[in-house]
Amino acid sequence: MAITLTENAAKHVLNFIAKRGKGAGLRIGVRTSGCSGMAYKLEFADEIGSDDIQFDSNGVKVLVDPKSLPYIDGMELDYVREGLNEGFKFNNPNVKDTCGCGESFKV
Repeated sequence: MAITLTENAAKHVLNFIAKRGKGAGLRIGVRTSGCSGMAYKLEFADEIGSDDIQFDSNGVKVLVDPKSLPYIDGMELDYVREGLNEGFKFNNPNVKDTCGCGESFKV
């Protein structure tokens, strides 16, 4: 499987990297947090780590550490506007339950 970005998410990431003036790609992972146990973490990567697993999606290099991959494999990252709010939306087929506040998830 793979981690993919929608066209909207890829445009947002590529624009942000261009504004920064540097960047190798987008690093996606999970961390222990919240009521349900896990939360997503996103950061712009300036370097590709030796243990990073790489996916290319709509012109963006997506980097994932091996420990996070089982929890997010098959996920699609979207960038959406809902009313006055905008941000990334994680469409993860592995999620079994989410926290009421929307901060964390369980697989």
